Amino acid sequence: MEPSDVLATNKALVKAAKLYRNAQADLLAGLALHPGQDVLLWMLGQEPEGLTVSEIATRLGVEQPTVTRSLSRLEHGGWFVRKSVPGDRRATRIVLTDKGRTGISEIESAWRTLAETATAGMANDQRATLIELLEKVRENLLTLAVEID
Repeated sequence: MEPSDVLATNKALVKAAKLYRNAQADLLAGLALHPGQDVLLWMLGQEPEGLTVSEIATRLGVEQPTVTRSLSRLEHGGWFVRKSVPGDRRATRIVLTDKGRTGISEIESAWRTLAETATAGMANDQRATLIELLEKVRENLLTLAVEID
């Protein structure tokens, strides 16, 4: 890859990632959420019986302390309640409250706004190509992340 292509690629990816993250943060701020919390709440919304902290961590691909910190921040907002797990005194299930369930549609609306804004002016086939290319970028970057670990 030519040096000018390296620079252009890095610049484009960094700028797009920063702008997306900032736009996401701005939209979620209206819901009193931070990026990442939306995904956690949305995931819980798909599980009416709730999930344990370890189940959440596994599904998100993060460590349990990361989930615990996120939940601590969300708990004060009344997004969920903790319910004990029968037969396991140490485990609790995280279950959305009415506020949490209502918030799912607002989260999905914010995601729609982000996706539509990011892909405005693109034809459906261009959107599909963009998704394929971004998945390939993610796949490629995962190989680097594994090498660093």
